[in-house]
Amino acid sequence: MDNNVKENIKLDVLDKVDIRVGTILTVEDVEKSNKMVKLTVDFGSFTRIILVGMKEEREDPREIEGQQALFVVNLAPKKMCGVVSEGMLFDIGYADGIVPVLAQPEKSVPNGTRVG
Repeated sequence: MDNNVKENIKLDVLDKVDIRVGTILTVEDVEKSNKMVKLTVDFGSFTRIILVGMKEEREDPREIEGQQALFVVNLAPKKMCGVVSEGMLFDIGYADGIVPVLAQPEKSVPNGTRVG
């Protein structure tokens, strides 16, 4: 593991990031990509399509359907592989070279619940 901690930031910078709990409704293949899958995520009052590069990380990416996880919901939309992604999944481990796992609440909470 890397012991180097990133540069300090002020709390107001962190407050700009909108992190919410969402339930992964579906996981679909993105045909034009060797890495990407398309998640449809329920955030309670809205639903988002979020692309995630987990196709090569899991034998069956659909195993995460129905699970809650943490997502950034205020990233600017980005078109990748012909699909617009409207957020980012938080996962744990990728930056450290281990097979990533979902960042999840310890128990079920309402979809759309904010972190912080």
